[in-house]
Amino acid sequence: MTSSPNLLVELFVEELPPKALKKLGDAFAQVLLQQLRAQGLAGDGSQLTAYASPRRLAALISDVLPRAADKQVSQKLMPVAVGLSADGQPTPALLKKLAALGADASVVPQLKRAQDGKAEALFYDSTAAGVSLAEGLQKALTESIAKLPIPKVMTYQLEGNCELPGWSSVQFVRPAHGLVALHGTEVLLSIEALGLKAGNTTHGHRFEALVDPLLITDADSYAKTLAEQGAVIASFDERKAEIVRQLQAAAERVGGGVKPIDDEALLDEVTALVERPHVLVCAFEKEFLDVPQECLILTMKANQKYFPLLAADGALTNQFLVVSNISPADASAVTGGNERVVRPRLADAKFFFDQDRKKTLASRVDALDKVVYHNKLGTQGERVQRVRAIAKSIAQQLGATALGATQLGKQVDQAAQLAKTDLITDMVGEFPELQGTMGRYYALNDQLDTAVADAIEDHYKPRFAGDVLPRGDVGVIVALADKLETLVGMFGIGNLPTGDRDPFALRRHALGVIRMLVEKDLPLDLDTLLVSTLPAFGDKIEDASTALSDFIYDRLAGSLREQGFGAQEVEAVLAYRPQRLADVQKRLEAVRAFAALPEAPALAAANKRVGNILKKADGPVRARVDEALLQEQAEKDLFAALQTVAPKAEAQFAEGDYTASLQTLAALRTPVDAFFEHVMVNAEDPALKANRLGLLATLHEAMNRIADLSRLVAA
Repeated sequence: MTSSPNLLVELFVEELPPKALKKLGDAFAQVLLQQLRAQGLAGDGSQLTAYASPRRLAALISDVLPRAADKQVSQKLMPVAVGLSADGQPTPALLKKLAALGADASVVPQLKRAQDGKAEALFYDSTAAGVSLAEGLQKALTESIAKLPIPKVMTYQLEGNCELPGWSSVQFVRPAHGLVALHGTEVLLSIEALGLKAGNTTHGHRFEALVDPLLITDADSYAKTLAEQGAVIASFDERKAEIVRQLQAAAERVGGGVKPIDDEALLDEVTALVERPHVLVCAFEKEFLDVPQECLILTMKANQKYFPLLAADGALTNQFLVVSNISPADASAVTGGNERVVRPRLADAKFFFDQDRKKTLASRVDALDKVVYHNKLGTQGERVQRVRAIAKSIAQQLGATALGATQLGKQVDQAAQLAKTDLITDMVGEFPELQGTMGRYYALNDQLDTAVADAIEDHYKPRFAGDVLPRGDVGVIVALADKLETLVGMFGIGNLPTGDRDPFALRRHALGVIRMLVEKDLPLDLDTLLVSTLPAFGDKIEDASTALSDFIYDRLAGSLREQGFGAQEVEAVLAYRPQRLADVQKRLEAVRAFAALPEAPALAAANKRVGNILKKADGPVRARVDEALLQEQAEKDLFAALQTVAPKAEAQFAEGDYTASLQTLAALRTPVDAFFEHVMVNAEDPALKANRLGLLATLHEAMNRIADLSRLVAA
């Protein structure tokens, strides 16, 4: 069986936004393929190759049919009682419906009857002609353009016929100047998009293409023609791989074990800026290395898109790599130009660093009173005072014994007071990404304790998923205080995340709090922690600690599921809101081990039954049993088993051995089963009924210290 020709579609445009290029290219190609498959023009075996360069979006799809296969269609017409008269003749309604479908009364005998709900209906079987490629591609291309994840639409003018003579408006991510649509060697001339008609010519590199325009003779030669005649590597992934190869090769030429900085986002952005990469080695004066390397690296990456070279120990060298879009025989002009461009940037960074060090962080504290944080929560100065108060409260809750007494308290207060002062330095004003980082450098310059300097940098951590936690106790306490101040404050004024919107990164702050409580094994009760934060705000906010607690447990549940714990396990452990989040993982592991026991399903089901009985009782039931009122042997056996098992499980629970505690409870299966088989809980004697409910409450209490085991019952 011979395959059909491959299909190429290319949109040639002005320079696309680099940070969105990869996503635009993938979306353009994927939607195009999906739409062609939906119309029967491409099959499951059709392969997709997406292309995306600074000035083009393109897709090559293999084995595309010139026309989709005809399809058999069965269409419901109407109920038999409506379409046929009593003597079986077609009614006017049926004839009208058939006429609309291009048929007449001659097809009535061939109409099928089938049950449709309660009534019998008439169905018309026909053959629908398959769509042509020209028609199907036009629809697919229109859909593909409409569904592009365009960050910001441009409106531009095209020459041509429209209501206003001479010009028409078009909206797209960037002005489009060319459209290619090739099925094998055939040009699909009828295809149009963005005011353009399809052809078979495109353009290569602005300066290095051998010919212009480029003639694409067939779909399969597209990438080769662009590479050989147009000096363009059309594939985003191939271009990226070539940049990586050249970066590594350039670093090896420099020698000394240097390597380019590892930054995937920068690599993607540079890949989206060049059509044919050429990596060059440049250098700057060594005197700039006196500036903190974070400043130099950031200005080179953010402003110039350079790749700094790092020594084997991670220290910045005075050399960097440039990914040029041209490949001149003599590259000295390019390297010299880039070195001249970067020098003022580095000089600015050095100037900011030198100027900032002339003032201590302590001298900047008062200036925070003039910086607005939030119109309902006041200035950064007020915020600092709240963070200090919250940090002091956390330190007190952790206890002097665990933390090293007075010295730690002083360091915590000093770090909390100075943590935001670098926001008003020149360096952070120019590079906000360096907040905290520069605070640490300036604190060390002020000869403050290393623990305080580290905490000033670390109080923003973790900044993102997978980021490291603060290094020491001081940093952990101040980081907790800072994140809790944001969470409690924003919830207190009703500024909650909605959908994808989370301008104050409350979800990230909540996960940061969770990680510190868990990974640092802090003996802090979550709800106590939240409530103790409220006094720092005075009357500025409402008490939203309950809603915030729900929010944090929701984030915790999601995080645990991502770590591989089952939904039922997570639900069982979090049902009773364990206050020490550091215990949650141990509880989960205990529940998982318990669920693997043969007794687990029966005990979980019994636990659910007990919970339902207690919920239906008149008023709260106390976990208390009068042994003298025990009549049935089954209830006596259950009571005796509880007397033996519960204390042992309780002791194991108190020692933190949750797995052993739950496994000890497995011994209750037999007496529990016997109890429900032989004992009537709702006895007519009120005293007997109350005693049996008390026995069940005692059982329920013993079984649910670690998790709500009833949640393990399959729905």
